[in-house]
Amino acid sequence: MVFPERFADLPAATWPRLRALLDVPTKASETINMTIGEPRHAFPAFVGEILAANLQGFAKYPDNNGVPALLEAIGGFLHRRYGVNVPPSQILTLNGTREGLYNAAMALCPEQKNGKPIILSPNPFYPVYAVAALSANADPVYVPATAETGHLPDFAALPDDVLNRTALAYICSPANPQGAVADECYWRDLIALAETYDFKVLADECYSEIYRDTPPPGALQIAHQMGADPERVVIFHSLSKRSNLPGLRSGFCAGGPESIARLRQLRAFAGAPLPEPLQAIAASVWNDEAHVVENRALYHRKYEIADDILGHIPGYQSPQAGFFLWLPTDDGEEAAVRLWQETGVRVLPGAYLSRAVNDENPGKNYIRVAMVAPTQEMQRGLTLIRDCLYD
Repeated sequence: MVFPERFADLPAATWPRLRALLDVPTKASETINMTIGEPRHAFPAFVGEILAANLQGFAKYPDNNGVPALLEAIGGFLHRRYGVNVPPSQILTLNGTREGLYNAAMALCPEQKNGKPIILSPNPFYPVYAVAALSANADPVYVPATAETGHLPDFAALPDDVLNRTALAYICSPANPQGAVADECYWRDLIALAETYDFKVLADECYSEIYRDTPPPGALQIAHQMGADPERVVIFHSLSKRSNLPGLRSGFCAGGPESIARLRQLRAFAGAPLPEPLQAIAASVWNDEAHVVENRALYHRKYEIADDILGHIPGYQSPQAGFFLWLPTDDGEEAAVRLWQETGVRVLPGAYLSRAVNDENPGKNYIRVAMVAPTQEMQRGLTLIRDCLYD
């Protein structure tokens, strides 16, 4: 029996790999999990009421593109947040952003672009970017996002032969795992580069509502201001981080009419729409900003705690946004094992979010620490990390 080779060189998935690494005993009587970015702040109190009022919706096949109320709520969010007017026809609801980020490559990557197409990805990166590129029969190119590049990929530094074959470029801002934010200048340069070499920008903005003081600019916002090709940018958002609802699996993508039409067509054949009661919840949550402000205030306090505990560490960079710390170490795997064995704190080695290029893995000397636990638990975890690895 013959099997495809396109996924043959994939490393072990992040979480099984981490479980295997930390399958050793710990001396700690209590453990603290700071690995996964699963928000543990409270979600909006009205969610239960909305669900109860819409239970009959489980008896219906849901609308594949999104019910009108949800599309309108998302459009309202985009107008309030970014000052852009996006009609419902240019919005597609998703089961979280991962579904859309994967299907975007399937629906939008051409079979040829001056030869075999290339899909660019930051490095470190969200693993779905790589699998999407391979599924679309494109060559993935991993572009370092290191301290030297401001923890964002310098796509413009790529040679012409790569850019001429580039069909899509994934970019995450605020960045996971580093917390760096693409400012207006960065977006303008990237969109101008995409216009010059005729590729699409797939902007993963799922951490956009967790920031310090200044809201991060958005790719669609800047593209509209520049008068770029309407098909140049597709953005992806989710309620997982903004509203502490990772289990709701509610997100969306928005972009040009042709891009969204192609994504809708693919989803009509291969997608799994969100049940209508959950769409009703999502519409109410996208319409509400009060809980987002409260949530952001909790993260403000966590940034302050992290800076106070870890700010003296050489190479420490306080995140501009998001809820991860990207902490320098001599070796991320060794640090993760030592932390677990000695303190009961679980963190993620940075190499598990990166791909080695020319034998250089930009995440090897880092650990990723999620600041999602209740504040006191997080403070205790950060203190243990400091005392074990840095003092």
